[in-house]
Amino acid sequence: MKNARQQKILELVEKYDIDTQETLINKLEEVGYKVTQTTVSRDIRHLNLVKGVTSMGTYKYVAPSVGRSSNVLVPNSAITDSVVKIEAAGNIVVVKTFSGMANAIAVCIDSIHHNDIVGSVAGDDTILLVIKDAEFAAELTDDLNRTFGKT
Repeated sequence: MKNARQQKILELVEKYDIDTQETLINKLEEVGYKVTQTTVSRDIRHLNLVKGVTSMGTYKYVAPSVGRSSNVLVPNSAITDSVVKIEAAGNIVVVKTFSGMANAIAVCIDSIHHNDIVGSVAGDDTILLVIKDAEFAAELTDDLNRTFGKT
């Protein structure tokens, strides 16, 4: 029963944007699994699910291997702690990092594969993200600031 339930959890988090344990409990009940919050919490920990940021700036549970191949950003603390400042300048988003960290953080941001990000250039401590328009650049800046804990 446990393995089947955990397999169903993986299927659900892949198919839906599940952002809370309560939402996951409700989805499980819809497919015939009656579970408690404690059980779901234990399953999340056992499956190593993490909350990632979607390209829309919302959060959802993902399996660690999924975050590498989808439109979900799952930065670890070494990455988030390396970001100093994120600002928009017209249709450019400038990300300031600690020396030597810009390339790693640019790879992380590039993994989002967001259609409005035209491209990125990383130096030693600065990343320039070229965005299709200034409005989305401002939104992306807010999303990245939340993702990297700068708000």
